[in-house]
Amino acid sequence: MFNSQYDCKLDPKGRLVLPAKIKAAIPEANGSVLMLRMAEDRCLALYPVVEYEKLENQIKSLSINNVEQRMLQRSFFVSTVEVQLDSAGRLLIPKVFQNYANLEKEVVVIGMGFRIEIWKPSIYLQHIISDPADLSSLMEKYLL
Repeated sequence: MFNSQYDCKLDPKGRLVLPAKIKAAIPEANGSVLMLRMAEDRCLALYPVVEYEKLENQIKSLSINNVEQRMLQRSFFVSTVEVQLDSAGRLLIPKVFQNYANLEKEVVVIGMGFRIEIWKPSIYLQHIISDPADLSSLMEKYLL
């Protein structure tokens, strides 16, 4: 399981070194292959293959005969790419993915349970709950 927040940097070639705790949480059976997707709210989502396959199977089960579902399938698959960790634990983020998420040198990597998100820091701050009272209210609303 992935959790916590890490401040990281992209190198000039667009490579990201995953934090050690994130890298250690990737299932060993996964090897060096991960799936990178243009995700919600202008972030990137990075999945171990086993978690990605669960999502992929849901998308593949949609009907190609339904216009809306077909568009969802097409948009999902075109916005996903396989990436590999190199021997130094880095992954190369393709330029089109960097542009989608407005990534520059500074990035925030967060663990989201079954996936990892990669954010431009200023965009990330717009998509979190910073007030503990608001967080408590939402937890009460959805969890209790």
